[in-house]
Amino acid sequence: MEYVNLHNGVAMPKLGFGVYQIKDLQECERVVSSAIQVGYRLFDTAQRYHNEEAVGNAIFKSGIPREEFFITTKVWIDASGEDKAYTSVLESMKKLKTDYLDLVLIHQPFGDYYGTYRALEKLYEEGKVRAIGVSNFYPDRLVDLISFHKIVPMVNQMETHPFFQQEELKPYLKKYQIQHESWGPFAEGKNNIFENELLKKIALKYQKSVAQVILRFFLEQNIVVIPKTIHTERMKENFDVFDFSLSKEDMLNIKSLDEKKGLFYSLQDPSLLDRFLN
Repeated sequence: MEYVNLHNGVAMPKLGFGVYQIKDLQECERVVSSAIQVGYRLFDTAQRYHNEEAVGNAIFKSGIPREEFFITTKVWIDASGEDKAYTSVLESMKKLKTDYLDLVLIHQPFGDYYGTYRALEKLYEEGKVRAIGVSNFYPDRLVDLISFHKIVPMVNQMETHPFFQQEELKPYLKKYQIQHESWGPFAEGKNNIFENELLKKIALKYQKSVAQVILRFFLEQNIVVIPKTIHTERMKENFDVFDFSLSKEDMLNIKSLDEKKGLFYSLQDPSLLDRFLN
């Protein structure tokens, strides 16, 4: 496994496993157990996913020491504000069967995210959380948050895939030494990504799959990736990305796929908050 060091010195695996949309708890526990057997140790869940218990069960039943895992969860909008967020993270820890979390993120830049971040700072200072950060914070919200808090976020988890590479955000992440983490590295199959001719050509060159090429593209930029699958064979395939490197030419060719806009939702859409809350 390759690692990145967050700006507070915590080592974070560059390749992890996401559990978004695996709502059935038995299924989620099975999937996470399979991922653990494959070798995954970074697991990314969220209060909004309603499967923290399943992730915690699988990790606990694995018998592997807790310190070998890197567990991330995210605070949802309905728990925003200092007191509610603080309590919600303690509840997440109980569900995950752990007395500390490796990373806690603000899931969306809505509600009282100032208060939520103060709660994360408190949890960090108390040693209950090893690292704190944000998700879906574009440069304006990110700089705003940094300007009025003591601790600079260690991670910003963003929609990041070949069609949206977050080039406008990267200078700010570099300036503040914030780790870039990708959600949706495969764009959830949108734009027919697995049949993209350029990616297929590059995959053939390295005798790898399109998915493996995409993951390697981000890993070589030190971007953390958390692909999700419920199929064990694809888990193994996604994990098998540390035995090759892409050429500079291939990296540049993949960069040319960037359309510089998201494929899922816009945080500037006034109706988005209603969708999230309902």
